[in-house]
Amino acid sequence: MRFKTFAVASALAATVSVPAMAQTEIQWWHSMSGPLGEWVNDLAKQYNASQKDYKVVPTYKGQYDESMTAAIAAFRAGNAPDILQVFEVGTATMMASKTAIKPVGEVMSAGGAKFDPSVYVPAVAGYYTAPNGQMLSFPFNSSTTIFYYNKDAFKAAGLDPEKAPTTWPEVIAAADKLKASGHKCPFTTSWMSWTQLESFSAWHNTLYATQNNGFGGTAARLAFNSPLHVKHFENLAKMAKDGTFVYKGRNNTPDAAFPSGECAMMTGSSGLYARVAKDAKFKYGISTLPVYPDVKGAPQNTVIGGASLWVMSGKPADHYKGVASFFTFLSDTKVQSDSHKRTGYLPITTAAFKLTEASGFYKDNPGTDVAVTQMIRKTTDKSRGIRLGNFVQIRTIIDEETEQIWNGKKTPKEALDAAVKRGDEQLERFQKANKS
Repeated sequence: MRFKTFAVASALAATVSVPAMAQTEIQWWHSMSGPLGEWVNDLAKQYNASQKDYKVVPTYKGQYDESMTAAIAAFRAGNAPDILQVFEVGTATMMASKTAIKPVGEVMSAGGAKFDPSVYVPAVAGYYTAPNGQMLSFPFNSSTTIFYYNKDAFKAAGLDPEKAPTTWPEVIAAADKLKASGHKCPFTTSWMSWTQLESFSAWHNTLYATQNNGFGGTAARLAFNSPLHVKHFENLAKMAKDGTFVYKGRNNTPDAAFPSGECAMMTGSSGLYARVAKDAKFKYGISTLPVYPDVKGAPQNTVIGGASLWVMSGKPADHYKGVASFFTFLSDTKVQSDSHKRTGYLPITTAAFKLTEASGFYKDNPGTDVAVTQMIRKTTDKSRGIRLGNFVQIRTIIDEETEQIWNGKKTPKEALDAAVKRGDEQLERFQKANKS
């Protein structure tokens, strides 16, 4: 009996003296909701199940501007997350926050992970790369602007459901027919500044701002009140007045209007594909952003949207090893291809694009390659992208001013001129605050 008691006690002692190694938790703050939130949670689950050392904990912190504000407050309080998802308009601000971030290249190196920026799609990697060639954040959910249309609504209006309008004059003509057939919302758009000014400018090889859209330095000033921009908003104003363009709100608020069937045509993010594929009860088509055919050099390429993952500074070494491990997982060709198919976001590596193509996905799902083909073209100094300080505030100003057009209080020229003036004030403040 004594021997048995001693044996049990020894076993218990051994159990207590050799505790299981605790997992290192990696906190990841993001802004993905709905089907995209499910995708983010599934990625974390898949990674966590693939190894035992780290546990990625994704937490939804509101829309992009809200999560960025929350992270800044958390950093100042000393409890920032390990990983923060930041939308593309916050890139210049994050780059200027040198003490708050740890460049992704350094994180990967410190974590002993292989990291080759050349494997990423150039238009994506280039946007998140500093002038010295250092990649600062990890490309994650990169999107671009595309055109969605309701094939059933087109057929009911006497339009060819297999022929998407590819020019703005064709969009206007299609909207007229849709309205005549009884459709109450022929056309809408989400992300007004991104789709109708930022991507619109690059697609037409026209500057949105000086200094090569801000890539040339903080002295950049806005230029989206050119005759081309004014003409485009004059057309949108006419459509708003006759009911063929219906303004549905700021940011991604209008996104629900297309998959629900409420609006027949929409310009928005390629990342909306996940929601459209899941919720739409009608046949739909995906096409390129419309263009004005008389503009020389158009179409060129659209600009990047979506977000990247930034690593916050001041974390323990084991956390950075965990982040490097997780980023290596996210870069896996199959993981990338599966994410691209599921969400509509761009495959961030060339290998993932080729794997998706070889799988027959684009052939089976016409239009799902539009986002990629719009982005992989050779860019110009006018179309590489837009990287401006205080960009979040500038987009809000654009929303405020263009809303004056839809309610008839300002002409398109007055609104765009005012947006440029107010936006330039934001750029001047950013320049003064970041002279170095």
